[in-house]
Amino acid sequence: MPPYGHPGHPGHPGQPSGYPEQSGGAGYSGHAERPEPSEPGPELRAELVQASLVAIAVAVAGVLLGLLWLWLAPKVPLISDGSAVYLKNSEGEDAIGADGVFTLLGLAFGVVSAVVVFLLFRHGGIALVIGLAIGGVLASVIAWRLGVWLGPTSDVVAHAKSVGKGVTFDGPLKLGAKGALLAWSVAAMVVHLVLTGLFGPRDPEPALPSPATPGAR
Repeated sequence: MPPYGHPGHPGHPGQPSGYPEQSGGAGYSGHAERPEPSEPGPELRAELVQASLVAIAVAVAGVLLGLLWLWLAPKVPLISDGSAVYLKNSEGEDAIGADGVFTLLGLAFGVVSAVVVFLLFRHGGIALVIGLAIGGVLASVIAWRLGVWLGPTSDVVAHAKSVGKGVTFDGPLKLGAKGALLAWSVAAMVVHLVLTGLFGPRDPEPALPSPATPGAR
């Protein structure tokens, strides 16, 4: 008969039983639990919705930019001698002027859109700035393509034949400096960030500890 307290049998509570003890706690598990991915909060979702609306509204405003560019851009006069088409003004400053007008209009529209967005959404964060930037690029592309489409035909040879020899006609509206497509976005981002830094809401300052009462321990 094995002695009392042998490792193979349960013994006295104070003696080792020979078997490893296992934790019976409710929180014990064989592997660590992975935290579930958190969903974006309501504030972040609201900012994303606002940024999407801003991008769409700014992109639609590109139609107005295209119409103004078509109206204000200097015309490029061309003339044909029956065999070739030439610039009537050999300096070619009118073509450069079209790029300058587009850039100035893009900067003006960028400033206006940034001011409007800031007045509507004073508590907006970086999402609104990104919405302004994306909308500005889309608006500039829309304005560029719309101005070219509504302007004089790009088929210069056919246009020259239709007007006849020695008759001056307007050349197609072109945007030579493609960097002008970024003017709206750059102006909007800079102005919005400046307005937010100057007039945006401030975080409350932490309360200072009150001075100790004289004589108190």
